[in-house]
Amino acid sequence: MKQTKNLKKTLLLVIGFCFALNINAQQKTITGAVTAEADGTTLPGVNVIVKGTSNGASTDFDGNYSLNVNGNAVILVFSYIGYATKEIAVGNSNTVNVALVEDLASLDEVVVVGYGARRKSDITGAVSSVKADELTAFPVLDAEQALQGRAAGVVVQSNNGGEPGAPINIKIRGNTSISANSSPLIVVDGFVGASMPQANDIQSLEVLKDASATAIYGSRGSNGVILVTTKKGRSGKMVIELNSTYAVNNIANRLDLLNANEFANYQQEVNNNTALTTGEVPATYTQGSGNTDWQDLIYRSGNTANHQLSFSGGSDKMNFYASGNYFKQDGIIVNSGFERATFLSNIDAQVTDKLKFGLNLFGSRGTKNGVATQSTGDNGVGAGGDDVISLAMRYAPDQPLRNADGSYNSGNTIGDLVDNPYAVATERVDETKSDIFRANFYANYDILENLTFKTTFGMSTENETQGTYNPSTLEVTASAVGGRASVTNAKRTNVLNENYLTYTNEIGKGNLTLLGGVSYQKITTEAFSAAGTGFLSDSFSFYALGDATGLLQPDSSLSEVEIQSQFGRVNYDYDDKYLLTATVRRDGASNFAANNKYAIFPSGAIGWKVSNEDFLKDSETVSNLKLRVSYGVTGNPSISPYQSLARFASLYAASNGETVNAITPDQPANPDLKWESSYQTNIGIDLGLYNNKVTLSLDYYNIDTKDLILGNNGIPEYFGFANDEILTNLGQINNKGFEISLNTRNITNDNFRWTTDFNLSANKNEVVALINDADLFDDASPSYFSHDRTHVLRVGEEVGLFYGYEYAGVYQGGALPAGTATQPNGLPGDPLFKDVDESGDITEDDRTTIGNPNADYTFGITNSFSYKDFDLSIFFQGSQGGDIFNLTNVQLNNGDANTTRDYYNNAWTPTNTNTNTPRVGNNSNREISSRFVEDGSYIRLKNIALGYNLPSDITEKLGLQRVRFSVSAQNLLTFTKYSGLDPEVSYFGGSGVNDVKANTAQGFDFGNYPTVKSVNFSLNVKF
Repeated sequence: MKQTKNLKKTLLLVIGFCFALNINAQQKTITGAVTAEADGTTLPGVNVIVKGTSNGASTDFDGNYSLNVNGNAVILVFSYIGYATKEIAVGNSNTVNVALVEDLASLDEVVVVGYGARRKSDITGAVSSVKADELTAFPVLDAEQALQGRAAGVVVQSNNGGEPGAPINIKIRGNTSISANSSPLIVVDGFVGASMPQANDIQSLEVLKDASATAIYGSRGSNGVILVTTKKGRSGKMVIELNSTYAVNNIANRLDLLNANEFANYQQEVNNNTALTTGEVPATYTQGSGNTDWQDLIYRSGNTANHQLSFSGGSDKMNFYASGNYFKQDGIIVNSGFERATFLSNIDAQVTDKLKFGLNLFGSRGTKNGVATQSTGDNGVGAGGDDVISLAMRYAPDQPLRNADGSYNSGNTIGDLVDNPYAVATERVDETKSDIFRANFYANYDILENLTFKTTFGMSTENETQGTYNPSTLEVTASAVGGRASVTNAKRTNVLNENYLTYTNEIGKGNLTLLGGVSYQKITTEAFSAAGTGFLSDSFSFYALGDATGLLQPDSSLSEVEIQSQFGRVNYDYDDKYLLTATVRRDGASNFAANNKYAIFPSGAIGWKVSNEDFLKDSETVSNLKLRVSYGVTGNPSISPYQSLARFASLYAASNGETVNAITPDQPANPDLKWESSYQTNIGIDLGLYNNKVTLSLDYYNIDTKDLILGNNGIPEYFGFANDEILTNLGQINNKGFEISLNTRNITNDNFRWTTDFNLSANKNEVVALINDADLFDDASPSYFSHDRTHVLRVGEEVGLFYGYEYAGVYQGGALPAGTATQPNGLPGDPLFKDVDESGDITEDDRTTIGNPNADYTFGITNSFSYKDFDLSIFFQGSQGGDIFNLTNVQLNNGDANTTRDYYNNAWTPTNTNTNTPRVGNNSNREISSRFVEDGSYIRLKNIALGYNLPSDITEKLGLQRVRFSVSAQNLLTFTKYSGLDPEVSYFGGSGVNDVKANTAQGFDFGNYPTVKSVNFSLNVKF
């Protein structure tokens, strides 16, 4: 009996122990990440539920989730708006990663907005999203270049054609300023004012365009905001990815200039015709011994290499992503190139159930070897010099490259005495080294179930040093002074701290989100420069300033800007039909005057999901219809600090026969100087048809920018202020336009897919008010053109209209046509101009507006095809309207340079009078007239790419996730009537590359680095 009882006890203990083990075995935690199958981006807010229960969770902002389940025999259901629901059996696994497929019946992705993310269907503002695969469609230095033609209302242009390492100029919805910077604010992983990362590191990119979307950034939102989120790791095994590209680059176009024999005949005709005007005996031109094509010498075939290696992975507690990138480009002009190495890493750690840390690091080192381009005509490469592009067309082709003794030929027989272009390109040193480092730390803490606190602290440094050296081998520009060297350095430090609370809650049928926070940012800029002449040897370039026998005046500066802000936002969605967004930000900036350091920038928007109403929700045609209206105020503080203060300027003066330091009044104080404010209205419609196989977004906007910051405010010179660009708030500009984004899924089946993405934007600006409503003139021509007015700001007109004489054809002799006149001593074959003031003579009073550089509209269209493992993408981009002032032809038609074969063959002669082209050697003297204004419209095959993905059964045998090969070509075809090198012109005149000048000096062409045509080969491998 006792043994029986003991047996029973033992059995009970065993059964109990097994039961306990079974219960313990049933309990486990499943973690994982949810991504989009199309591009691998992580998806926040995905619902993860154990099938048949209410037990569930949702993915965080990085797409990660964690869920406790009972046992192995459970099924997880993943559901997300815009994607097909997927069910996964857990089995024995503790990690379940899922890739969801787009569901065309309910397409509605999540997009990033300032300080958060929202479903696209809940957005009330104007926001454009650019897909990651669009940013990497062809090799670019950074993602800014890849934006061109991808988003409506966004105009992207290099500041200097195809120059390696050239900065990119972006404008969103036109010019909202005249004197202040018009570039958008770039925010990378929450760091305000960051530099754009490499395209392969970007997970998502959003362009915020209207005040409802940008007002959360207050005083810096008037030019639009570009939000960039870089890639992050996710739970699971480590993923290694290699992206490698190589491109062969060539010049897309070149000028058809005269050879040596043709040039000699041309110069003799110029001399003959000039003598007819002056009444003198014509000079005899003696042909030189050379026959040199200077374009052949300065241009070459270039190449671009771009290699990236990334690592990502993690666990349920910590994720990481790290990448290294190497970019190298040899330019199509000899001695030009750019090389850069970058790294980026993201680390995210779930410390506790409520606390999460993250760290983002970015660094780069770039070296740019530049050649002189963008001619200023004034000290371009030293006194008497110019840039290699304009020199190649100015220098006589009948001169040899070198003299008999091996020295460079500098005996240009026409025009100014200048160095030959090949010598300038190969002998002059222009090296710029740039170092960028950025670190951004965040901590996210869930205070309550619906209340989250986030703090960020970041710092970035940008250090740029440029050294130039003109050796004594450049006879004209540097030989007389024994070489000329200069070194300039600028260091910019940016410190940012932001703290904000986010509260979310369901209230009946509505969802409420409240956001409130504070921000502090300080930007410090330190700069210095030094220069010298007279070196015993050229061997040490600009690294031997201490050996200079002639030291030029050094310079140094320090500036600081601080911005303190408070911001808040309310989002309320009722019954998934009615949407409300309200935002306010208060900014205080140290670079404005004492009376106006603080300002408030509010905005509001409403949306109506009409398709969710009972009368439309069951429609088989309309799958989505949303109406949006927004209004708000944003600012632009992009001016240098201390502009409101009374200042003195230093100068050299003479006292008792000696040079002494002295000061002079520079500008008076302006205690009322404040930032420009843009008042923006946006009306939008989002439409989806046939289960969203066709989606359409339409936006109309109106932007009134008031309190424009303008210089040259009319203070009389006798007041003695040295600065003639004293800033004041007087002026107003208006921008209005519309944007269209159309996406169609034309064919979608198992083997074949065809999609089309189209966008179009039209913007019209108008100058509403100026200082005393008086015209403001500016000049974009090289100094040796002897003109001081090429464009004008005029009330009631668009910004930057060309200003000059109105060309009226060729004078054929006899009585002048009514209302026309020639320049003094006009003869048959000379140009006629409209006599605007009817005085009978052509004077400055006859100048008028002669062209408009602002485009009527810009567009981009991409057709993407995929068949099994092959895919093809064809991307066209273009612009309609927008005139170009061809300063190149002004120079080439003047007689003191080479010329185009077209001009020479079509010029007026006594036997060729049926032409609209004046005689060679005419009396116009580089006139700024409508003769040189051309239509700048174009359509360009921007990119065509063919790709092949190695079949999965092969990659699995190789132990790889993906292998992809692709070949692409950029700028293969351009359809345009413009006679110059390229219709995407970017010459900004005597000030060179200047973002401020770009607001008004638009559409000029002279000495730009040529556009590049390239063929690219790419390999992508994912391990």
